[in-house]
Parts: sequence; C-alpha cells; structure tokens
Amino acid sequence: MSAARALAGGAAPLLLQLLRDPARGAALSLAEWDLLLRQAASARLEASLHGLLDEHGVAGTIPAQVRRQLDWAGVHAERHARAVRFEVAQIGAALAASGVPLILLKGGAYAMAGLAAARGRLFSDIDILVPKDSLAQVEAALMLHGWSTVAQDTYDQRYYRTWMHELPPMKHARRASVIDVHHAILPETARLRPDPARLRACAVSLPAPAAPGQAPLQVLAPADMVLHSAVHLFYDGEFDHGLRDLLDLHRLLASLGATPGFWEALPLRAAELELGRPLFYALRYCARLLHTPVPEAVLAAARPAGPGAPLLALMDSLFLRALLPNHRSCADRGSAAARFLLYIRGNWLRMPPLLLTRHLFHKAFISPRKD
Repeated sequence: MSAARALAGGAAPLLLQLLRDPARGAALSLAEWDLLLRQAASARLEASLHGLLDEHGVAGTIPAQVRRQLDWAGVHAERHARAVRFEVAQIGAALAASGVPLILLKGGAYAMAGLAAARGRLFSDIDILVPKDSLAQVEAALMLHGWSTVAQDTYDQRYYRTWMHELPPMKHARRASVIDVHHAILPETARLRPDPARLRACAVSLPAPAAPGQAPLQVLAPADMVLHSAVHLFYDGEFDHGLRDLLDLHRLLASLGATPGFWEALPLRAAELELGRPLFYALRYCARLLHTPVPEAVLAAARPAGPGAPLLALMDSLFLRALLPNHRSCADRGSAAARFLLYIRGNWLRMPPLLLTRHLFHKAFISPRKD
C-alpha cells in the first residue's frame, strides 16, 4: 500500500478506517477482523480499540470471537490504569517533602486528568517534569524510595546528564516501575528549545490527592499538552508506534477542542514557544490520516510555520508511511526507508553534527559489544 492510497478512505488500512469510523466494525468479516487485530497489535492499539468501540456503542455488533479478544485487552488496560494511579501516588509520596511541583507528562498526565486520550492507552514509564535546578534533589528523593538509574555505561550516563532533557531512566528495585525525570521537553542540544519555565508556569493543578503526605499533582495546560505530544511524535525519530501517538493527538484535539478559546490559543501558544513546525505537522497528519476536525482557520494559522512545497512533499512521503501501523499489510517498498530516514532526522534535529556522528558511531559499534 502506498502512502498516497492511505489518504483515500476505501484504500486505507483497516485499522485506520475503524479509527476514523468505529461503526464500520459491524460490517467487517472475520478475516478482515483478523487482519485488523494484527495491525492494532503492531501499533499497540488493541486496548484503545476496545475503548473506542465501547465508547461508540458498537462493541455488541462485532463477532463474539473478536469481542472476547478485545475484552481481554480492556481488562489489561484497566489493570494498567490502576497500576499507574498507584505508581503516581508513590512518586507523589517520594517527592512530598522536597516541595518540588510534580508535573505529569504524556500517558500519566492523560490518566490522572481523566482525559479521553487515556482510555486504553498503555505505556511503559511515567514521565514527570521538574525544574532543572531540582534534578539532584528529585533524584535523591526517588532513590530513597527505591528507584535507581538503569545500569548503563559511562557514555550513556554522560549522554543523558550533559546533553539530554532528562535523567537516565529510573527503575524501582521491587516493582520494576520506570520513571523518566524531565527538566525540559527537548534536549539541551536541540535546534528548538521551548522554555520549560513557561510550561511550568502555566501548568494546571489536579484535585488534591486523596491520601495525605503526597505532592500535589499538575499537568501541562491544554495547549501545552498538545504541543508536547506533537514534539514527542514529530521530533523524536522513533515511529514503531507512530499511529498510537498520532491517536493521542487526535483524541486531545477532539476533546480539548470543545473548550472555549482552545483553538484560537493553540497556534498563538505554539508561536510563543517556537513550536509552530511540530504543531503544523500534528494538525496536518491528524486531519489527513484520522480525519480530526481541525477548523480551517487554525490550519491556515499553522501553515506559515510549515516547510516549503518541495520539503513538504518529501515529509508527506515519509510521514504518511511511518505513521501507519508497522505491519506488512500497511507497508510498501518505501516504508522501511521512510522510518530509517525519519530516525536520522529525529537525531539530526536533537543534536549538532559532530555530537550526532559520535553518538551514532557509539550506538552502532560500541554499545552492542557491551550488551
């Protein structure tokens, strides 16, 4: 399947068709469902698919065999959601005495804020944002409560602590839960460097934790949450689960877009944080692939931050392949090359040439020998 065909509703992958129109599930054959579930598994969207069908009231119209499999995915998602709430409470307790504001990012934020994007959303770690000058204090507090940095070589420790926007991942000794402690949303070496102080200043407080002795929880402001999701997808370089991350954006835009003033504020906030380009890509590919209802005025406001026509044609050919499920039924001859080129691009945007060369050389020829 070519990237161009993915834009045509009838030729798009089955998973994409169902994400656009959940009611279509009632008309699918068992063979089509078999393929669709394989596509969903490759994108880590089985639990999200369960929630989507249930939300639209069509779960009872699909074959019983399919429903059983999706119900199991739903059970797993519920168990995951309980684990997330427990781990967030433990992090809050660990940081309570420090006085450092606890700002949740991405999946943890969606879950604790009760957003639609959290339904069926599975993730492997909890991301938090703290001031850079509090990193040592936060790391020490988490270590006292059982978390420690994952064993890495000296290069990896330096890579994270000198150049990146986060500490090395921290893993709990008993529960194996993982925390990513961020002080910014892009690396120190990235070409774009949105001011994290502006993000923290506009963070929104969630209702106070039920248990005493826990740090109050915050999430990014609605527009900032969308912008961070866009940065994470379009400036990271990893697209194994690109459709899952695009669905996050789709759900955020669909739910937050009902808030008065959201759409008008979004491009203005992107310009303020110098994130106009990732917002442009987010709106363009949400609208094209998932038919997200983005107002025309907002698309027009975001367009000046996008690339020129020749580069945009190239990015379309890459993103419209890489954002499809990473499954052979959704691939064409250019899919693997598209993901590889976007991986190189993501690293290029995050590091200057000399550092990038050293980093790729280390990962290709030195790190594997130590595994």
